[in-house]
Amino acid sequence: MDQRTIRRLMRSGTMADTEFSTRPRLLVAESETPEEREARRESAGRSAGESYAATLEQLIPHCTVDRVTPADDDHPAMGAAAIADYDGVFLSGSPLHVWEDTPETRRQLDFMRAVFASGTPSFGSCAGLQVAVAAAGGTVRSMPGRQEAGLARRIVATEEGLGHPMLRDRPATWDAPAIHGDEVETLPADATLLAGNAAVSVQAVEIRHDGGVFWGVQYHPELAPGEISAALRRQADDLVEAGLARDGDDVEAQAALFDALHDRPDCPALRWRLGIDREVAEEPRRRIELIAFIEHLVMPRVAARREAVAS
Repeated sequence: MDQRTIRRLMRSGTMADTEFSTRPRLLVAESETPEEREARRESAGRSAGESYAATLEQLIPHCTVDRVTPADDDHPAMGAAAIADYDGVFLSGSPLHVWEDTPETRRQLDFMRAVFASGTPSFGSCAGLQVAVAAAGGTVRSMPGRQEAGLARRIVATEEGLGHPMLRDRPATWDAPAIHGDEVETLPADATLLAGNAAVSVQAVEIRHDGGVFWGVQYHPELAPGEISAALRRQADDLVEAGLARDGDDVEAQAALFDALHDRPDCPALRWRLGIDREVAEEPRRRIELIAFIEHLVMPRVAARREAVAS
């Protein structure tokens, strides 16, 4: 499955209607604070939520994407009834530490509980996954003595994940863009573990909680290589402190490889130097989980809404 699946749905009429009332309605929740959003805009050109929105608009032309910032202290609380008007909710990554009891994390968790209660299908990357886990009763912690920075290596599906539609088009093992120092410690009771690797036991999960369905990954299917390079540069000091790089020059050299991959994804020499294959280098392959979520959970809601309008 790739972006041609989405195009086929459009041509068949499932997604072709451009009337505002029947466009796919998507909600992106920024997991960043205002300061973190500005820092990311300075380094990558846009916030995490803006990156997510751009990816969704590319995948689903004519969709309507709204962004909300539930971590902000001046953001009005969004209830389940308002969220239910959307066909899908997407939670971005961020430097937010879900395990810290702060007003920002409490607001994020309250928002995610409302998402579950709304029944609207949701998808989260990195911190977005961690927010959903904590909101459903699981726990998140700082990774003891390790990080994943740049790539999550050798991810493997569980037995449940092998047959799950989110991962059905992944090979036996794959790499994915990732940068995080926190991880899921315990899953909620109503979660299904779908994939993990040697570094992180929870790389992909489905959560069914309070009437809602969430699919999430610890990595970043929405990000381009250039955005990973910007993240490495933003966190250079942390990477050196963690021992992943000897100094800033090491970080810069690795970031430069991701920049080059962004411009030349077909270059065999870059793939060899980064130790990657098409699962990372090719945009449609990076986005497999997002495309599967749209196809299996978002588009049926859109179709049902259009059928109701037509009748």
